[in-house]
Amino acid sequence: MCLAIPAKIMSLEGTKAHVDFGQGVLREVNVSLVEAKVGEYVLVHAGYAIQVLEEKEALETLSLWNDILAAGQE
Repeated sequence: MCLAIPAKIMSLEGTKAHVDFGQGVLREVNVSLVEAKVGEYVLVHAGYAIQVLEEKEALETLSLWNDILAAGQE
């Protein structure tokens, strides 16, 4: 099974972006497959941004992930 997680682009430098997955999780990802700008959300899989997302959709997905992770800690 493959998973892709939404992240917000915080900065861009060429084909690399620093993204925020939320809760202090910052990573560098490759954005060569999409046309994204700082402040936009992208769907990240295996270190690559594979799709640009609408903010509402990204925030809903992140909320669901947080619910799943919280349920796993009970």
